[in-house]
Amino acid sequence: MTLIPCETSIYAFSKHHQPVKKVKSGGTVVIETYDCFQNQIASNHTPFDSIDWNHINPATGPIYIEGAEPGDILSVKIEAIHLKGQGVMAVGPGLGVLGERIPQFEAKIIPIQGNKAIFNEKIAIPLNPMIGVIGVAPSGEDVSCGTPGPHGGNMDTKLITTGATVYFPVFVEGALFALGDLHAAMGDGEIGVSGIEIPGEVTVTFHVIKGHSLKHPLLQNEEGIATIVSAKTLDEAVKQSVEEMVDLLLPHTDLTLNHLTMLMSAVGQTQISQVVDPLVTARFFVPRWVLEAYQIELFQL
Repeated sequence: MTLIPCETSIYAFSKHHQPVKKVKSGGTVVIETYDCFQNQIASNHTPFDSIDWNHINPATGPIYIEGAEPGDILSVKIEAIHLKGQGVMAVGPGLGVLGERIPQFEAKIIPIQGNKAIFNEKIAIPLNPMIGVIGVAPSGEDVSCGTPGPHGGNMDTKLITTGATVYFPVFVEGALFALGDLHAAMGDGEIGVSGIEIPGEVTVTFHVIKGHSLKHPLLQNEEGIATIVSAKTLDEAVKQSVEEMVDLLLPHTDLTLNHLTMLMSAVGQTQISQVVDPLVTARFFVPRWVLEAYQIELFQL
C-alpha cells in the first residue's frame, strides 16, 4: 500500500500546490503525519521561542484524486489511525479560552501506555484517536491549515476517527486532499488550543461521488450523520449546521418543513467541535435510526 511521508507537508490548503501523489477513485493510501507542532516539542522544558510558529498544523499532501471535479463530492473513509511515539500539550498567553489568564508558555509531554494517555500519576486518559486537520483545496485564496472552513481544514472534530466517512465538497480539479494534526485524545471544544497532539499514520480510502454536491463537510459513522460548519461565531455555525442538515434530509422524506423541524428538535444534537481557531466549528448530529426509518441512503458510490 502506498505510504505518503510527512515530509511532504503543507501549511495551507491551496489550489496552487503541486500534488505529491495521484490516486484513483477507490484507492487506499497510508498518510504519515507530524504532530501539530511538527514534532518540535521534545520535553516539558521546550521554550516558546525555540518553536518555529510558521510550521504549525502541517498537513501531509496534497493528494490528487483522479476524476474529482468542482461540484463533485470527495468521500474519505478513515480505515485506521495508528499513533506513534508520545503525545504533547501546550498552553500559553493568548492561546485558547483561558489564554488571558495564563502568564507563560508551558509544554507537557504525555506518555502513551497501552490504550491510555498518562497525564499524571492519578489521571490516565482513555484514548480517542482522531484527526484535527483534514480537507481539500478551496477555490479562492489559500487557507492556513490552522483555519477551518467549507473545505474542511482545522475542524478539530472528535468524530473524525476510525470507521467514519467524511464527505467534502470538491472545489478544484483533483480535490487536492491533505490531512494532519492527529490527537491521542481531545475533548469537544479543544478549549486549551491543543488536544494530546501526536504523530502517526492514517489509512484512508477515497471515492469520487458524481451527481451530488455539498456546501460544507458531512460526516457519517455507525451512529448517524453530522453536518460540520465553521463560522465566525458559534451562533452562526450552529444555525448553518442545522440548515444544512434540514436541506439534506427534507427531499428524502414525506415530511413538511414544519414537521422535519419538530423532528430535528426532538432527536437532533447540536454539538461543539472547537472554539479556539480563527473560525469556530459546530456540528449537528442526527442518529442513524432516523435515516433508516425513511430508508435514506445519501450517496451511492
